Amino acid sequence: MEFKHKSVLLEETVDSLNVKPGGIYVDGTLGGGGHSLEICKRLNGQGRLIGIDQDQDAINAATKRLEEYKDLVTIVRSNYEEIADVLRSLDIESVDGIVLDLGVSSYQLDDAERGFSYMADAPLDMRMDQRNSKTAKDIVNEYSEMELYRVIRDYGEDKFAKNIAKNIVKAREEKEIETTFELRDIIEKSIPKKFKVKGGHPAKRTFQAIRIELNRELDVLQGTIDTMIELLNDEGRLSIITFHSLEDRIVKSRFKTNENPCICPPEFPVCVCGRVSKGKVITRKPILPSPKEMEVNSRAKSAKLRVFKKKKESTANE
Repeated sequence: MEFKHKSVLLEETVDSLNVKPGGIYVDGTLGGGGHSLEICKRLNGQGRLIGIDQDQDAINAATKRLEEYKDLVTIVRSNYEEIADVLRSLDIESVDGIVLDLGVSSYQLDDAERGFSYMADAPLDMRMDQRNSKTAKDIVNEYSEMELYRVIRDYGEDKFAKNIAKNIVKAREEKEIETTFELRDIIEKSIPKKFKVKGGHPAKRTFQAIRIELNRELDVLQGTIDTMIELLNDEGRLSIITFHSLEDRIVKSRFKTNENPCICPPEFPVCVCGRVSKGKVITRKPILPSPKEMEVNSRAKSAKLRVFKKKKESTANE
């Protein structure tokens, strides 16, 4: 299957990086290479682009797509949480910009065998990195009812999480749950009829929740934003596209803390904690796709872009 993925907010995201010829940029979620290709075009034959992805299919597709710029591009199979180690292994201390396009790609959803979608019958997989031994099937069949409830409630934000978890446990007592359609049927039976007509397919939230848990998506994001900001050069940019409220909340919160890290009580006349701002949030409100983009790419509807700019260190502080 050909790797197809339409990059959301393409121009807005690459514009936000303020790409300069000769700069070093990292695409931490390389995917099909859409954002990376646009960055390479703006490097004018200079500088460097490091592409990171944990999905071998994505790496194969991006390598082909970026062939014209192969002298500028280094692609590494890894998770962006390892960004510091990846750059260290390439003898790179700091970079001018980092981009993340979070969530699951169109290709991963469309390839039935990957088990991400409730729209096609396939083994329960959902691994973004197929080198991992643990799959969605393991979560569905091995987590306790309380653990399943927590995952579906917290990551799927589903008000029927308790009922879904209970019915999963009940069903697997009869036989192991092995396929996407088996899980989908259990979820559908767990939600009252009157609630099925709105808010998309009833299985959407639970499938999202299991995928996030399996791939540790929110933990990785939460734990890596500060590191990425540290790796930026003066006035370097970190641009992150999110697709649901949980991701966006983390990005907004970490950006705000890096802009204003002071933990002194508000009644203190001056700061005594010594925590110094790392830079500023460029996007007071997130950048959203245009109506035209949402019309041609349904995946764009929930996308939000937030941008952080690293502070320029003055010689007085050095």
